[in-house]
Amino acid sequence: MKKIAPIAVALLIVAGMTSCKKDYTCTCKDSAGKEVAKYTYPKVKKKDAQSACDTWNNAMKVSGGSCSL
Repeated sequence: MKKIAPIAVALLIVAGMTSCKKDYTCTCKDSAGKEVAKYTYPKVKKKDAQSACDTWNNAMKVSGGSCSL
């Protein structure tokens, strides 16, 4: 038991230090609500995917469309 405790603590520390990266998809729709594009962001943090999708959203607003994760 004494040998397992330090290993368990080390694993918890490593698990806590890793960032949560997932795959996210930004879906864009035109002014009529029809899906016109999908952008996939593999293995990124949510805030990074959201930032990229916001960029597409700003571009789509010009024509009345929108994008969201």
